[in-house]
Amino acid sequence: MFLRTVKALLLAALLLLPALTGWLVKENSAPYQGPGSNVFFEVQKGRSVRSVIGNLGARSVIRSSLALTLAYRLFYSRQRLKAGEYEFTFPASGKDVLFKIFRGRIYLHPVTVPEGLTGDEIAGVLAAQAGVEPGPFRSAFRQTAPVAEWDARAVNLEGYLFPDTYLVPRNVTAGEFVDVMVGEFRKVFHEGWRKRAAELGLSVRDIVILASLIEKETGLPGERPLVSAVFHNRLRLGMKLDCDPTVIYGLKLEDKYSGRLLTRDLAFPSAYNTYIHSGLPPGPICNPGRQALDAALYPAPESYLYFVAQGDGSHHFSRSFAEHRQAVQRYQLKKN
Repeated sequence: MFLRTVKALLLAALLLLPALTGWLVKENSAPYQGPGSNVFFEVQKGRSVRSVIGNLGARSVIRSSLALTLAYRLFYSRQRLKAGEYEFTFPASGKDVLFKIFRGRIYLHPVTVPEGLTGDEIAGVLAAQAGVEPGPFRSAFRQTAPVAEWDARAVNLEGYLFPDTYLVPRNVTAGEFVDVMVGEFRKVFHEGWRKRAAELGLSVRDIVILASLIEKETGLPGERPLVSAVFHNRLRLGMKLDCDPTVIYGLKLEDKYSGRLLTRDLAFPSAYNTYIHSGLPPGPICNPGRQALDAALYPAPESYLYFVAQGDGSHHFSRSFAEHRQAVQRYQLKKN
């Protein structure tokens, strides 16, 4: 009697197993329309497979929690779920959903850092776009080890946070984001640029400082090599750079910038004030982009020494002070 019962059970199992397998394959391979829109779903670290699959079912990401759980136990038990945030688009099968999590294809959020921002301003951008807390970011900003090889004089990472659009996971840390930005700078400032800086008799730090001035002086790509030529020519002749953005940066460091540069501010006693100090300022005044760095390395072959804003975002460039004075009077009259 016992043997007959065992044989009957084995026979039933043999008959049911193909049916069960067929049902699991059908349930987990068929495209599912989902809730009608994309779903963002977070797999939290340490959560069980059963819990995650149950939540997928509750969010209508999969057709059957039971079928996917059984399939996991029977076929995929050696696979591990990767924690992170995922975006699911439809139609998608249960197997597609599960394997996306197995492979850790997490959703990456775009975060855009514009050219010409200071480290403090970047802290605000990351807080708004990526939820990075300003405090930890400023702490990471003061860690200069990542650039010590190129800039032993750096007191922070100003100038080395490369502006770009980055794709980052949810809950990225301040330290991780800073590492990514500095890493991108290291890739952009390639060996050819380092050799070019040496040809000019300048260090990487010098080029970054110069590029930061160019970045803040003009937003027109065609003018950057011309502004660079003015600064290179002045440095060669021993003339002060007379760069307004350096004064503004010094005022901001002391929390004394009113939002408008006044004539009296040009005498503000700051190490960054290039109206009263010759040569480059002691550090970068922003984080320059690729075009500004390229312009700092390759100034236009011009003998310009002066430039003045024309009121439309562009500048007039002059070779002599007399010509510059006439331009200033002309554009001031036009402005008035």
